[in-house]
Amino acid sequence: MLIAFQDALTLVSQLDRAVIGIVMVSLQVSFTALILGTLVGLPLGAWLATEQFRGKRALIIILNTLMGVPTVIIGVLVYLMLSRSGPLGDLGWLFTVKGMVVAQFLLTTPLVAALSRQVLEDAWLIHRETFLSLRFSRLRYIKWLMWDCRFSLTIAVLAGLARAISEVGAVMIVGGNIDNATRTMTTAIALETSKGDLPLALALGIVLLAIVLIANLLTFAVRSIAERRYG
Repeated sequence: MLIAFQDALTLVSQLDRAVIGIVMVSLQVSFTALILGTLVGLPLGAWLATEQFRGKRALIIILNTLMGVPTVIIGVLVYLMLSRSGPLGDLGWLFTVKGMVVAQFLLTTPLVAALSRQVLEDAWLIHRETFLSLRFSRLRYIKWLMWDCRFSLTIAVLAGLARAISEVGAVMIVGGNIDNATRTMTTAIALETSKGDLPLALALGIVLLAIVLIANLLTFAVRSIAERRYG
């Protein structure tokens, strides 16, 4: 085990080509899905936080349910949509990076929307009367709320990143784990461990942990700065 760990550190320190290729695919898929999920999830969360309409509670329950839905279910659904006999089969996205982005987008968007809704709803309850008395437009007070809660919203975005980059089931089904094409860190770790190639699996695990750690440190730094500035 110690030898495998030492070999893993060597692969990382020497920037092994196989490791770098897999990491780049993972980052491309996860960050693209995160950006798209944030662009959709934050406005959706803000809308749910500030508006009252029939069926709102049901929609919130659905979002909260989708936060914990097994990823393999999303993978199967996306597979069916992108397969040749599916409604989006003509796109040719099955077993491609684009198809994997779609799967991770469907995983990150509900999470970002649900978490941001809770943050913004708490702020809306505090500032609602002020906004209404000032006759702010809907777009204006939503923008103000999102700006006021921007540091807390980083937690929702970080959760979306963690959901995307650590996901295995959906990208395995939709991407096919194809070498030099759709192999991500998580799918490669599962494959290489089953093959007995522990150094490569451990090397990818080290990189994955480092990415999550850096994201958490950045979020902590941003919140610390905010507390010092506004606290």
